[in-house]
Amino acid sequence: MKRYFWAAALVAMLNTSQAADHWLASWQASPQAAWRDSEFALPTGVPAVLERQTVRETARISVGGARLRIVLSNRYGAQPIVVGEARIGRPGEAAWQLTFGGRAGVVIPPGAPAVSDALEMPVAALERLAISVYLPERTPLATFHWGAQQTGAIVDGNHTADATLRDAQALHGRALLSGIWVDAPPEVTAATDATASVVATLGAVAAFGDSITDGNASTPDKDRRWPDYLAARLSLAGVAVVNAGISGARLLGDRMGVNAAARFEQDVLSQPGVRTAIVLMGINDIGWPQSIFAPQEPPMTADRMIAAYRQLIAQARARKLRIIGATLTPFEGTAIGGYYTPAKDALRRQVNQWIRECKEFDAVADMDALMRDPDHPSRMLPRYDSGDHLHPGDAGYEAMAAEATRVLLSRY
Repeated sequence: MKRYFWAAALVAMLNTSQAADHWLASWQASPQAAWRDSEFALPTGVPAVLERQTVRETARISVGGARLRIVLSNRYGAQPIVVGEARIGRPGEAAWQLTFGGRAGVVIPPGAPAVSDALEMPVAALERLAISVYLPERTPLATFHWGAQQTGAIVDGNHTADATLRDAQALHGRALLSGIWVDAPPEVTAATDATASVVATLGAVAAFGDSITDGNASTPDKDRRWPDYLAARLSLAGVAVVNAGISGARLLGDRMGVNAAARFEQDVLSQPGVRTAIVLMGINDIGWPQSIFAPQEPPMTADRMIAAYRQLIAQARARKLRIIGATLTPFEGTAIGGYYTPAKDALRRQVNQWIRECKEFDAVADMDALMRDPDHPSRMLPRYDSGDHLHPGDAGYEAMAAEATRVLLSRY
C-alpha cells in the first residue's frame, strides 16, 4: 500500500497549490486490477497489451468549468507506462494538446496516477469529451475499468489528433482514463444564490458501489446509469457527481476490485471536491459465497457487513464527509448459479433493517423500498428490472437517481 500513498498526497497538493483554483472531480472510472481471462468467469474486455497504439475513450462530465485536467492510472501496474501524447476534445472535432509538467508525454510509475497540467478549455455541464492517449511502447494493461457502458476505440499508430478514427478496434472497458477534473468555482457552478449553499455543502457527490452503480444492463453509450441520471438532476444546482462503482465490488472481498475499505480513500475521500458519498454496496458480499463466482467461500454474516459499513462511516467522518447509506435491492430470479437463496435474501433484509434503523449514516436512500415488488418483496418490480432480475434497467436507474436526489436535497 505504500506505493499508493503518494497519490493522495499529490491530490492534496494540487488542491491547495493555488488559492484561486477550485478543482472538482467531474467524472471518474475507478481503477481495477486486470485478470487473465482464464482466471475468472468474466473476460476483461480489453487487450492484455497495447503497443504503438492510440486509445480513445469518451466520457460525459457532470459539471463544467473554465479549465480541466485528466487523470490516467497505473494503480495496479508492475512497470512504468510511457505515454507519448494525449489530447482531449469534443467527439468528431479537433482535439486540444494535453501536457504533463509542460511536456507532451509522461512516464507513469507503478502504482501511481498521472495528472495533466491545467488546460484552458471551457466545458459545459453534461458535455461529452473524447480523450485520446498514444502508447509508443509495449504496455501491459494491468490497470483498467470493467463495464464502461461506453464504447471506446483502439487504432494502430499515433492518431490522437484525428477527429475520427478509421479501422479502429472497439474497446468495451476503460484502459487508462480514471478521472476528469474541472476548475469550477462555487459562484460559477451555482445557478442561483439559493443553490449556492447546496453546492457548498454537497460539493461533489461520489456514488460508491458495485455493478448496480456501475450501470450494468443500462443502455450502452447513452449515459443511463443511476449516477448519470443523478448528475443530470444535480447539474442544475452545479453539483458534480462521480461514479466510483466497480462491477463485482464487495465490502469485504477482493476479486473484480479490491474491497471497499481498501479503495475508499483513493476512489472517494481523496477525490477533489467530494464532500458527500452514497454507499450502495453489499449485494455481492451476500450473493458471491457458494456461487459460481466464489464456490468455496463461507456464507456472509450481517455482523461482518455491519462492521464493514462502520469502517466506511468512520473514514468519512474523519474527513468531514456526509455519508449516505443505501439499502440493497432485491435479486430473486437471477440466473447466476448459486447467487440467490432464501437464506441470502433473509440476510439482505437483515442488513437493510440495520441500514434503515442504525442512525449512523447521515441519511438513508431506501433503494429496496423503491425497487421491490410489493407482491413479491424478494423480487424487483418488473418495470424497473432489466430482465436479469439483479440489475435495474434504464427506468430503474432513473428512479434510483430520483430517490438519491430526494435524500441529498432533503435539508434544503
